Amino acid sequence: MKPITRRAFGALGASGLAALALPPAPAHSNTPQRPLAPASGSGHAALAGVTRGADQAAVEDAVQRAALEVSDFAWLSRGDRVLIKTACNSGGVYPFTTDPVALRAMIGLLKQHGAGKIFVADMSGVQFVRFSKDRTSGSTRGLMNQNQMAQAAESAGAEVVAFEEAGWDAFHEERPIAGSAWPDPVMMPDIVNEVDHIVLMPRCARHVLAGSTLGLKAAVGWWRHDSRLTYHHRAGSLPEKTAEGNWVPSLLDKQRLVLSNATRVVSTFGPDNGYVSEPETGLVIASQSVVAHDMLSMSWLLENMRMTPEAERDGLTDDPHQTPWFTGMLNRLIVHWLDGGLGKVISGDGPPTIHHESIWDDRVLRTAFELSGGVPSLEISDALGDLPEPILTLMKESTARPT
Repeated sequence: MKPITRRAFGALGASGLAALALPPAPAHSNTPQRPLAPASGSGHAALAGVTRGADQAAVEDAVQRAALEVSDFAWLSRGDRVLIKTACNSGGVYPFTTDPVALRAMIGLLKQHGAGKIFVADMSGVQFVRFSKDRTSGSTRGLMNQNQMAQAAESAGAEVVAFEEAGWDAFHEERPIAGSAWPDPVMMPDIVNEVDHIVLMPRCARHVLAGSTLGLKAAVGWWRHDSRLTYHHRAGSLPEKTAEGNWVPSLLDKQRLVLSNATRVVSTFGPDNGYVSEPETGLVIASQSVVAHDMLSMSWLLENMRMTPEAERDGLTDDPHQTPWFTGMLNRLIVHWLDGGLGKVISGDGPPTIHHESIWDDRVLRTAFELSGGVPSLEISDALGDLPEPILTLMKESTARPT
């Protein structure tokens, strides 16, 4: 299977073209924003600056020191089993997927603190892996080999897990928080019940449908494909379902740390193609809270979008949210790929049109604020002590709740 590129749809096949030939699915561009949640307590997050072109040792040091800045790892007892959930949407190399260098550093840090078995796990996007009760095609493990995550994990002593390999019945129901936009339970892999802790390692990137793919959006990789169909079919509530999919018992009980290497950022299109922004000083972002992490990650994404050359960011295939018809059509194709059948392809709607000026415009974060009890006041630490003042000021000011 070929990915949808920025410059062309690629080889969709006759059935895909037939699905696209239907009238375009409506996109909910004017869905009202939820009111911004009130302020709540504080949230701790750490930033570590990494100079462009720094060697792997410098990146590994930044990752480990950012993680140690926000956690003393007291939650980890000797021999505990840890699952590192990556972002392996495709076989594309970092930053289109989780950074293998950062992954190796995290595995080493967990081992230093006594971790036993460490799993590196995900299930890739439907354009590469088709998974149903009766058949599976494509391979997350194969894609992890392409993007070098598998080699990094195994060389550091971890075990690679591709959720689809355990089969359709190796998933269980978990219900998001009451009153959510999810009409059905979310199907989570059984391995979450077999580990003691979860560490999330997403990327900082634009997303063709969701607007961004940060920590909260990485939850999609957990879900069996019937849950992904539910997610995409009624895409008008896609931002709310993105956040709510993180409020399931296993993640609430076991997710201890969220860390991204955002020294390189996918600032257009996404998640598998787009312009790669590499600022002079990049960031490693860490927090024990996925909400605090995503506030900083979203702010950094928006800054890198602003830094992207104008010629690289203004075309339809750079920012598809300029044309709701495009995103509605693409979402319909994904419903088709997920074996939704003609009825769901026709009856579904498109995702909201997304134009963010600040993190406060993001419906995923606004929903997450409500679910977590309010907008946290971030305490931002400089893990290495040498972050340029303009970057630290930007991150503090852009994540301070407006009055």
